Amino acid sequence: MNKVKVMTVFGTRPEAIKMAPLALELAKRPEFEAVCCVTAQHREMLDSVLDIFGLRPDYDLNVMEPRQTLSTITSKCLNGMDGVLEAAKPDLVLVHGDTSTTFAGALAAFYHKIPVGHVEAGLRTYDKWSPFPEEVNRKLVGAIADLHFCPTVSNRNNLAQENITNGVFLTGNTVIDALQTTVVKDFHFSDVNLNRLDYINQKVILVTCHRRENYGQPMTNIMTALRRVADTFPETELVYPVHLSPVVQEAAHKYLDNHPRIHLIAPLSVDEMHNLMARCHMVMTDSGGLQEEAPALGKPVLVLRRETERPEAVAAGTVRLAGVEEETIFQMAAQLLSNREEYDKMAHAANPYGDGRACCRIADAVAWHFGLRETPPEEFKG
Repeated sequence: MNKVKVMTVFGTRPEAIKMAPLALELAKRPEFEAVCCVTAQHREMLDSVLDIFGLRPDYDLNVMEPRQTLSTITSKCLNGMDGVLEAAKPDLVLVHGDTSTTFAGALAAFYHKIPVGHVEAGLRTYDKWSPFPEEVNRKLVGAIADLHFCPTVSNRNNLAQENITNGVFLTGNTVIDALQTTVVKDFHFSDVNLNRLDYINQKVILVTCHRRENYGQPMTNIMTALRRVADTFPETELVYPVHLSPVVQEAAHKYLDNHPRIHLIAPLSVDEMHNLMARCHMVMTDSGGLQEEAPALGKPVLVLRRETERPEAVAAGTVRLAGVEEETIFQMAAQLLSNREEYDKMAHAANPYGDGRACCRIADAVAWHFGLRETPPEEFKG
């Protein structure tokens, strides 16, 4: 049997978390020759994920540079992919989500007339400026891709509205697959302060805030609201792994320093983040991935954004959109901290994002597309 050479391309930590399980699934199947290329759009944070999953890239573009811009990232990825695709000659390139690496990888494959598969396809806010630049990146990749792997029915419906109906598969989200590897019962954190926290008697709130569209006044509002939460509820401990962005670092330390129950820590590895999430009381975040991961662990999520491309989580009741205004954020957090019924309603809602078999479905879809199996993959019943 002729093997199909499938190349996975990713470059950021969130992409790596969601693509590593898929790369490993492809590698263990005899019908595929699995090749992995990383751009290292995020260097250190990417490497920690690769180590946790035991994944060794075949190609590494190492594009990260200080104060990099969207233009430099995209151009360096596009130029670097030229040589990789010439050397590897894959039958299919798989990209993930909506980063600059995703767009550049898909565009490079298109220029080389290589089919593209889009993992986590169909997410939309219908506002090209939010999230920026992700909303436009994923729409452009959707126009290029031949195969579209949608986590949810609403993602598939979004593509149908854009007349994309061929090569569309409903798979669930690969991040749920990742959690099966990373979350363990007796996990020991590298940060001694995380091991000392009382996760039973205190309400530990996991916080992340880093998105570009929240720079400026929105981030100020968010930080002020977080401090109010800590001041008002003495039973809370806020843990904030602060993104390496200088803008985020400056804002976090300006508004949240010198509080005994606010812990500003270095970014966590994926296994530490997942295990902290499994032990925390709730999550306040502007991250996309955490909106999917936390519900799988039974944790309510307040989204610190004006909109979300994951409306199915809002509909399911696992996520609430808190926006970027200080008072609204504070009041929504206060409700979950003081009203057990409201908290339980979110904590016990069904996760709409997956059952841990998304990677298997994607691999089956690729095999079916290339005629290596007789039946299409089963659909995720979200």
